[in-house]
Amino acid sequence: MKQLRSQVRGLRITLWTLIVPPGIWAAHFLFSYLWAALHCAKVGEFARFPVLFAAGTLVALLAILAAGAVAWVQRKTPGDPPPHEGGTKSDRTRFIATATLLLAGLSFVAVVFDALPVVFLNDCR
Repeated sequence: MKQLRSQVRGLRITLWTLIVPPGIWAAHFLFSYLWAALHCAKVGEFARFPVLFAAGTLVALLAILAAGAVAWVQRKTPGDPPPHEGGTKSDRTRFIATATLLLAGLSFVAVVFDALPVVFLNDCR
């Protein structure tokens, strides 16, 4: 476990890592609405919670959790205590990691809310 943390801490965190959780949410959002639209157009009723949609939702949630876990470890990088006002590499890493962690939490909730209409709605009107 300690070796895994040291490997994750050694990863290079950039602004690209910041957009991974919202990007996963956006892909799931597009997937879920296309799923509902195609199902309504082809079948004529709202899509129930099928296995493929459940698998896609689970994959999205696990990917967001993985991004959040990496951000959690990166956030614990040793350095000066907050506020991180210095322009050092560890301050930038902790700032981006904290922002990524917050976005991962928001994206996780957003994916859950994306899946709720498929679970509860049953009419295409």
